[in-house]
Amino acid sequence: MTVLASAPTAGETWYAWALVVAGVLGLGLLLAGPALRRRHPVLWWTAVGFPAAALRVTRTWRPLMAGCGLAVSRKAALTVVAGLVGKGSSPPQPRVPVRGLMHPTRNGFWFLVRMLPGQVPDDFVTAAPAMAHGWQMHAVRVSSWKPGVVRVSATFTDPLRAVIRPAPRQPGRLLRVVVGVLESGGPWAIDLRQIPHWLIVGATRSGKSTLINALVAGLAPQPVALVGIDCKGGMELSLYGPRLSALATDRADAVQLLGRLTELTLDRMALCRKAGVRNIWGLPKGERPVPVVVIVDEIAELFLVASRSEKDEAQAAATSLVRLAQLGAALGVFLVIAGQRVGSDLGPGVTALRAQLGGRVCHRVADSATAEMTLGDIYPDALVAAQSIGPEQAGTAVLASSDGWERARSHLVPETVAESVARQYAHLTPELPGLADPSGPPAGRTTVRLQRLDRDE
Repeated sequence: MTVLASAPTAGETWYAWALVVAGVLGLGLLLAGPALRRRHPVLWWTAVGFPAAALRVTRTWRPLMAGCGLAVSRKAALTVVAGLVGKGSSPPQPRVPVRGLMHPTRNGFWFLVRMLPGQVPDDFVTAAPAMAHGWQMHAVRVSSWKPGVVRVSATFTDPLRAVIRPAPRQPGRLLRVVVGVLESGGPWAIDLRQIPHWLIVGATRSGKSTLINALVAGLAPQPVALVGIDCKGGMELSLYGPRLSALATDRADAVQLLGRLTELTLDRMALCRKAGVRNIWGLPKGERPVPVVVIVDEIAELFLVASRSEKDEAQAAATSLVRLAQLGAALGVFLVIAGQRVGSDLGPGVTALRAQLGGRVCHRVADSATAEMTLGDIYPDALVAAQSIGPEQAGTAVLASSDGWERARSHLVPETVAESVARQYAHLTPELPGLADPSGPPAGRTTVRLQRLDRDE
């Protein structure tokens, strides 16, 4: 008997062609994947990496929550343990935190998680390394979103591995400078209007000086006054000499300069009180004094003491810095405090000053006490990230503020570039009333100029 095969239907033909097209696309991505990932990482992540990561997260979410102790049995007072199997029965199906939709980013993804009763964000912070391994991601960060909800962010690769060179400088907002790149891929901006005072720490060759170079290079074209305190004889900050309104190169000069800055701040306070405004930004532009950014390099040199006279100087410097930090934000005086080491052994003045510095930047440090002093009082979990920075990761740092913490890397701005920028914009150097020494500056020291710069843009 002859059996005649029926012709394929239109639906079967479409399905076969769909399989062929899918196979060709899959084979093409498999062959071209390495080149696409190397030359167009964002396109590769969108087309291949994110769908694969979404599949891994969906498949592993329940067992991962159980393995990390974040799943709870539906039976009262019984916590589910990964792999628990009753006699001859299947494991109980636990309740797991509810995961929201995944949102892709340029180098990863994020989603929200609603926690179960009794859970806190620290439980998920502890589980973050397990999530990174389970999903084959570079890093996973957990942050509090709102009561009962946490935000889980993952990055596929480390965007901070490569040395970053800055883009051509463009005029920006007053007192805001883009100094590098965040781990999330966004710009790392230091905005002194939002966070007026900063603490920057880092060992030799960790990238601390490069960060200060980037900050000075960004502030130099702006109508602001830069004041330097470098008690190592001016070896670091003298590079920016043409753009500095004042520079102190030893502790005695630093105490004198800080005292004058305090008087300047009090004068501005009287000006604001007379005008009936709460800060200098409420003054008319023609009466608004120039913002002053005070850069202190190697803070330990101000606080280390070896005699009674040095102790008095150190205490005077600490008192002035704390007063500037307390009053300066509203009166246009901003602090950038840098050093290789910051510890409680430098005296109570350091602890009091640290409490006023809302922005923290921790590069690779030589001792754990400095990292603890910089980050431990606001984000203890950031200490692990800071202490994992290796010597080959110069410029990489942990950035912390009231908004949270994140890894970042500063732009590579060599000293020669910063020095050239300082000379280029030397004509913008304002002269500050009250900072000049009536007896005149000693030979070889930066001249302190006297005049107000009445513009802000």
